[in-house]
Amino acid sequence: MAAVRRRGRTATALLAVLLATTACGPVADRKLDVLPVGYDSLDGSLRVWPARGGLAGEAAATAAVTEAVRSWRSPADDRAHLPSSGILWSGEVDGVPLALVAADVPGESASWLLQLTRDGDRYAVRRAVEYTDPGYLVYSDVLPVQTDRGRRYLLSGRVERLLGPKGRALASRDGLTDPADVPACRAVPLTATLRATQSLPRGRAADRLLDLGTATIDPRYPLVRDETGSGRRALDGLDTCVLADEQGPFGSIPRRIGDRDAPRSVPESWPLGRVSVRALGEVALGGGDPAGLEQLSWETDAGTMTAVVYRPADDGAPVVSPADRANPLQAYALPVPGQPLVALTWRSDRYSSLSVPPGTPRLVDRPGLVVVPQPTAKSTFSLAGAEKTYYRSVGGR
Repeated sequence: MAAVRRRGRTATALLAVLLATTACGPVADRKLDVLPVGYDSLDGSLRVWPARGGLAGEAAATAAVTEAVRSWRSPADDRAHLPSSGILWSGEVDGVPLALVAADVPGESASWLLQLTRDGDRYAVRRAVEYTDPGYLVYSDVLPVQTDRGRRYLLSGRVERLLGPKGRALASRDGLTDPADVPACRAVPLTATLRATQSLPRGRAADRLLDLGTATIDPRYPLVRDETGSGRRALDGLDTCVLADEQGPFGSIPRRIGDRDAPRSVPESWPLGRVSVRALGEVALGGGDPAGLEQLSWETDAGTMTAVVYRPADDGAPVVSPADRANPLQAYALPVPGQPLVALTWRSDRYSSLSVPPGTPRLVDRPGLVVVPQPTAKSTFSLAGAEKTYYRSVGGR
């Protein structure tokens, strides 16, 4: 049996209100043999996820969707618990039957959004993304849907309006929006306006999210919370496919189940939100124009992660490091073409002192930041503090 995933944060205040004021489970009679249609999360008297779509009332479609979900397994080989799952939408999109299911997977303490289409007289799970926030999927208000015509969004009953890329309002029918102009490998902002409810007496004018692009591969959830808008600024000009790569910041730390890596699961470095960036300084290579160095940081369900971004002076493609967990001494391998680098950062004070291996040239040397050429063999760097010395090793080329 797969190990239970440990979630790092408590659920939101909104989740607490919803759980305290309503029943918390799907609608209908909770029969074990048929998936409930809709979900009975209420916000006051408002049903947040009612049964929607032109096939929501058809027993044959519900039975076929149920059978497909019953057969589905997560990458950790866990199954959905049908009574606490629910069909959020069932109908036709562009002439094709489509069903969207919020699947509860207790073995992983996880929640999945399953997207099913009909294949003959059966339904099959075509896409499956894990909702990586510690709260349950149905307590979100905007859910991503990928169709042949592009990205759409399923909206909860709380959403009055959704602004898509370029600030354009997306029309919706029965809770499902028209296709949005979302590129494959760029982050674009979404802004939902939430109506006044019991949990939000004044509503919410700007509930901000980022869509990381339509090329985001399953089971990685493509929507990231961006309450302050810092994520939009931090990811400006960055290729999210590069960020999501196994060597990129968002994809480089695999999830472990038990004592082994789980490469088919969502990486531990996958972002939940609070993406931000700060300038570190500049570095000039080979007498050329200085390039900018930035530190990217974001929250995951495993804690805070950071990475370094190298932005060439000639407007070339930025270079990114793999992720590094928050440490007193951060070490980043930057695969700059022609001259790979190592950037070392720390919180500088009068007691801190960084030591590098003998003979190592310092391309940048200032309090809190040292940049050196990537060593050809494994090398260890040390940061002496007032009470403790920290060590980080970086492998060779």
